[in-house]
Amino acid sequence: MDYYIYILIFHIMSFISWMAALFYLPRLFVYHVEHSDKPQFVEVVEIQEYKLQKYIGVPAMWATIASGILMLGLNPSLFQTGYWIYAKLLLVLVLVAYNYSMETYRKQLLNSTCKKSGKFFRAYNEAPTLLSILIVTFVVLKDIPIYFTAFMVVVFAIVVYILLKHAKEPNLDVLK
Repeated sequence: MDYYIYILIFHIMSFISWMAALFYLPRLFVYHVEHSDKPQFVEVVEIQEYKLQKYIGVPAMWATIASGILMLGLNPSLFQTGYWIYAKLLLVLVLVAYNYSMETYRKQLLNSTCKKSGKFFRAYNEAPTLLSILIVTFVVLKDIPIYFTAFMVVVFAIVVYILLKHAKEPNLDVLK
């Protein structure tokens, strides 16, 4: 078990890298959608989207999953420390689904078939933040703080509501 801590360090670093990709990719989608009338700009953004997803996001996701499975295999007693581990694993599955949805949107944007707006991607970008806060909280506390979890879900629901209903699309003329 001397090397367990190094696997944990690798797991945390992989998770950070994965989250960085999940935080930034929807932002690139915002730029892609909002500047779709500028082909040269979109071409650069498409390259960034591809490289971020293929060279950082997906490998970091698999490194996180592999190191997590390895840690659970080396320390199966984690399954007996409470429900937090199951909640964490459920949220990780949601993050995996979110990651694959990013790939779907990337391909739709590449093929000019995506019907989502910049507002949508701004709101959608909040999901990995909420999930990462909950995952880290569950892991550190080795518990599922119900009131905190509910509070965070409500706060993020309000943020998404504001982004979808009240946020104005940016004035792109200012950037010209």
